[in-house]
Amino acid sequence: MYCVREITEDLYWIGGNDRRLALFENIHPIPSGVSYNSYLLLDDKTVLFDTVDWSICRQFLENINAVLGKRPLDYMVINHVEPDHAACIEEIILRYPEAKIICTEKASLFMHQFGFHIDDKTIVVKEGDKMSFGKHEVVFVSAPMVHWPEAMVTYDITSGTLFSADAFGSFGSLDGKLFNDEVNYDRNWIEDARRYYTNIVGKYGPHVQSLLKKAGGLDIKLICPLHGLVWRNDFGYLLDKYDRWSRYEPEEKGVMIVYGTMYGNTEAVANDLATRLVKKGLKNVVMYDVSSTHVSYLISETFKYSHIVLACVTYNLNIYPPMHNYLMDMKALNLQKRTFGLIENGSWAPQSGRLIREHLEGMKEMTILDNSMTLNSAMKENDSDSLEDLASSLIESLN
Repeated sequence: MYCVREITEDLYWIGGNDRRLALFENIHPIPSGVSYNSYLLLDDKTVLFDTVDWSICRQFLENINAVLGKRPLDYMVINHVEPDHAACIEEIILRYPEAKIICTEKASLFMHQFGFHIDDKTIVVKEGDKMSFGKHEVVFVSAPMVHWPEAMVTYDITSGTLFSADAFGSFGSLDGKLFNDEVNYDRNWIEDARRYYTNIVGKYGPHVQSLLKKAGGLDIKLICPLHGLVWRNDFGYLLDKYDRWSRYEPEEKGVMIVYGTMYGNTEAVANDLATRLVKKGLKNVVMYDVSSTHVSYLISETFKYSHIVLACVTYNLNIYPPMHNYLMDMKALNLQKRTFGLIENGSWAPQSGRLIREHLEGMKEMTILDNSMTLNSAMKENDSDSLEDLASSLIESLN
């Protein structure tokens, strides 16, 4: 049975939700599921904007059939060839063999690499090219490395609709909603949106900035991403988030304490530090166990907060492995412009702090506070002054 929603008089959402998938890209947990969005335009010509993941292909095909009825499909615009959006291209070709595929040159190359039989079906477009489908005229805008090199976005000049590919997307199934004003975004969606952006697109901030500048010159009335909600108002909120994330500017002043502990001693110091910060008047303090928190959540929160404390045990004369993995993801995703405090622990040769410092110094615009702290096995009374100095240094640097 089909399930579609009308966006405008001529445009329909024909995607679906996957609530069974545990790991997006087989990496990132998605306990709230994910949507795969596809859109169908009914004009003098009919136009499909992207397809969906194979997991919901049957629903997708039923949706297309319900909206098209007996009309043919004339065009398929492929903004992004990643398989969660392009997996059903051949299924569409089988059912609508006359449909032409509109895409970038590199997208055509990628489709061939994936083994899609699209010969003589592609219309290759580049930055600034336009097409008319009747009353709707669109322009194609290159968006390389947001977050694949073949990506583009499509802007419908007539309706002000931006088909934004993976830009402005989010984890989370739609659960009957479609538009941003049908949900409490700050309460129920922003965490999934941030985690999606920071882990999927976060590395490519300069490319996102380039796309934002292009989007700034468009009269946008709708944003239709390939995951998550369709935006029809309050664009300033969304664009501000993307601007901050892509410039690596923290959203909030606050302290995020991430600890790696084996037997609870390092965790105890982290708890003590958090308590001291709150007693000094800082309310925005969060704590995470690096071993039990998936790194995608850690990365999302690290993009959010201005100050990070890494409290880490020394393990085999090195950094505790889960903490090392977190640091590697930070670097891979180009994190920058943060202030760090360090606490190292070790029973005979504590050196995790020194090694973490070396990692951070190899990243961009990282500030490391001088008041780092060393523990031998567990905190003792004479360590209190060092912890107090670190707490005071964090408070001072926040102001």
